[in-house]
Amino acid sequence: MEQYYYNHMNKPQQAAYHSIFAGVKNLLDEIQVPALSGEELYNVFFQMRLDHPEIFWVTNFKYRYYKDSPNLIFIPEYLFEKNKIREHQKALTARVEKLVRLAQKMSEWEKEKYVHDFICENVRYDKLKKAYSHEIIGPLGQGVGVCEGIAKAVKVLLDALGVWCVIAICGNNPEKGIKYRHTWNIVKINGTYYHLDATFDNSLGKDHENTEIRYDYFNLDDQQIFRDHEPLIAPAPHCNDHDHFYYKEKKLSFTKQEDVYKRSLQAAKKGKVLVFHWRGGYLTKEVLNELLDLIRKAGMEKEKTAMVSINWPQAVLRIQYADIQVQESVMLEEANEGERD
Repeated sequence: MEQYYYNHMNKPQQAAYHSIFAGVKNLLDEIQVPALSGEELYNVFFQMRLDHPEIFWVTNFKYRYYKDSPNLIFIPEYLFEKNKIREHQKALTARVEKLVRLAQKMSEWEKEKYVHDFICENVRYDKLKKAYSHEIIGPLGQGVGVCEGIAKAVKVLLDALGVWCVIAICGNNPEKGIKYRHTWNIVKINGTYYHLDATFDNSLGKDHENTEIRYDYFNLDDQQIFRDHEPLIAPAPHCNDHDHFYYKEKKLSFTKQEDVYKRSLQAAKKGKVLVFHWRGGYLTKEVLNELLDLIRKAGMEKEKTAMVSINWPQAVLRIQYADIQVQESVMLEEANEGERD
């Protein structure tokens, strides 16, 4: 398990981190820690929980200062009664062990995909934003979560599978209508760092009646992820590899319009959904119209109508062909935390 945030703290902060971690693991009511400022103490507590998302039962705290003392008293606020916490601990430990058992012998990339797919298939966004949905108990115990709980669940599962993983967090942006911080993961696969946002992929996969798992946010580099994510508010590794994101690995990242036409023709013929990434320059309106003409042409040749949805920031198109009597549709998809679905 990577204690990434701990490694970026100074000595007093690390000492407080250790004391808080040990204390809440033992369900103590009061914990003595080095005297930090209120802001420092909050950051230590917050980042400790990012490093250790298995600590799901403490979500807030109070503290007491003593004048001229080198220490303060940290008072955790527990989410459940202590006996209930122990019950949940036992149940979640068993749940994680069961989930990872099937993936133990997979490659790092396969383990990552296994965890991503589990989230997309089994977790729905909790529009009510219950307290436990911000913790692993939501996605792993109740099948619901918000982005924070989902990112924590991904980390817990990948930690159990021995895959390096941290939780990344960005700020809100009221000017863009982004009210909340967003949380996702950074993973290290075969020695290289990538962004993985299972929450955004989950929101896309829920847009269709015949749902398939989406991989628009599977192993992106910094340039790709920040097309529709805000800047990070905590330290994180840089992700610079643009050559191993999902659609390129699966040969579904096209640079030539003729490839879009050929694969669209195959999809129309076989009645299968085609999801692809456009890599042949910027996806401008002009380029998109050219691609749509080819997609439309492929459908007409097989007497089918194209239903197209577009994840514009990531230049990903989803095509499904229907009977010719159905009216053609082209819509913009918006990957998000799930609350607008």
